[in-house]
Amino acid sequence: MNRTLAVDPGRGEATWRDQSPPPVARPHGLRDWLRVMRRGGGAVLVLLLGVLLILPLRGVERLLHGQRRPWTGPHVQLVCRLTLACMGIRWRRLGKPMRGPGAVVANHSSWLDILVLNAAMPVFFVSKAEVATWPGINILTRVTNTHFVVRDPRLAQEQAAEFAARVRAGHRLLFFPEGTSTDGQRILPFKPTLFQGFLDPALPEGLAVQPVSAIYQAPAGGDPRFYGWWGDMDLGPHLLAVLAARWQGQASVVLHDPIPVAGQTRKTLSIACENAVRRGLVV
Repeated sequence: MNRTLAVDPGRGEATWRDQSPPPVARPHGLRDWLRVMRRGGGAVLVLLLGVLLILPLRGVERLLHGQRRPWTGPHVQLVCRLTLACMGIRWRRLGKPMRGPGAVVANHSSWLDILVLNAAMPVFFVSKAEVATWPGINILTRVTNTHFVVRDPRLAQEQAAEFAARVRAGHRLLFFPEGTSTDGQRILPFKPTLFQGFLDPALPEGLAVQPVSAIYQAPAGGDPRFYGWWGDMDLGPHLLAVLAARWQGQASVVLHDPIPVAGQTRKTLSIACENAVRRGLVV
């Protein structure tokens, strides 16, 4: 697949949301609903079994390895790959996961990022604390040990210590430096403030950040923004539209070379990661 996404080359991305989102085609007719039930039923079954199996697995893992996750990380990775297969979405990975201590940053286009990025390598998402209260989603985030962040300066020191402890335990924490999701056709400017945590002296030496580009190819003949989920789009109708599609597209995950943190400022690190993710949008 060779294609170039319509990315804005500079920083003038403030008005892209003025565009109308693509119409969300609701399932209609028996065939559409049969696809929804077949794909959705298979995905739910895989996720349910994955959740049931990870609980005792994590219990034994904690006894033997403490906070490290040598078993449950790959377990979640396999569950996400199987879930994508049930949904009929093709998936591929380019590049290799980093070795050594570090974190991951990626562009954010859709709720599918949870499955697609976890399929690429075992990661732990960093999310705003409000997500922990969302029905259904809160179960998955707790089981997968999502790292929640509270935007309160009074808790900054405590949260930095938690972040450092997880990095030392070998966790790959994944951040979305754009701060929001997009239509999948552009990269928004990365927020340098989100990179401050990587400069904490309590973090291990040799720390690096691996930029990742998540790219979605819509089904043949479909709107290029088909998999994008942003703004005020409702999750339910978008999920049904994806499951009901006659043909599915493809997700590609490009793992770029890790960027060492040593000698960087939060601004230079942010720019280097953003540039790498932008380059990855040409696959």
